[in-house]
Amino acid sequence: MSSSDLGRALCIITGASRGFGRAVAVQLSRLMKPGSVFVLTARSGDDLRALQEELSGSEAGKAGLRAVCVVTDLGQKEGPESIVKAAVEASTEEIDHIILINNAASLGDISRFTKDFTTMADVDSYLSFNFSSCLCLTAGILQKFPQRPGLKRTVVNVSSKCAVQPCSSWVLYCSGKAARHMMFKVLAQEEPDLRVLNYSPGPMDTAMLEEGRLRTGDPSLKKFISDMYLEEKVLTCEESCAKMMKLLLEDNYTSGDHIDVFEV
Repeated sequence: MSSSDLGRALCIITGASRGFGRAVAVQLSRLMKPGSVFVLTARSGDDLRALQEELSGSEAGKAGLRAVCVVTDLGQKEGPESIVKAAVEASTEEIDHIILINNAASLGDISRFTKDFTTMADVDSYLSFNFSSCLCLTAGILQKFPQRPGLKRTVVNVSSKCAVQPCSSWVLYCSGKAARHMMFKVLAQEEPDLRVLNYSPGPMDTAMLEEGRLRTGDPSLKKFISDMYLEEKVLTCEESCAKMMKLLLEDNYTSGDHIDVFEV
């Protein structure tokens, strides 16, 4: 059954400083009850604090929404731990909905092909930021906020079509997204009370897609991305985010499902 709001929520968003993560924070703030709390995380402190100020000055902020910034690198061991700690400290007894948005991600070196990755350190570094931290953060939040009567828990993995479809010269990105995709499908099976959503936001006008347009090693994929810009098939972050908000409010997806923006 569709709802008009997401409750009095504690919402943790990784990669919140710009792009899709920032749009998610702004749109979620309009759907949360007074007394809700954001834990906003990213590597860029200045951008996070600018978002914090924007949320504080919004109608939601004036109605009692709080935002806490955690400037951290998820690729480091301390990253997930510092976010979990901040979430516990920011939470109140009135919170009735825990929302974790696993948004932070990077493309990796998309100028190279699979056969070019012979150094384990390069691969380990990529997976540490894009997969390991996501798993450890999700596990940490679920442990600190276990199931109890009256508490709803939602975990979103910002996924990609690349989780289910190979793209030449994007081996790190595709592999990382595929691993996250399966991790959250397993989680949905293990935790039936949990609401788990794999959301693919589509091609958006972000620094990441621009990097793909400029640096992709495979010529045909590079042309495909450039053509999307020319044909105006690139979405704004706000357009895609609105579709995700619709899914969260209606709450009738099958937990663990992979849903693409164009299916909403």
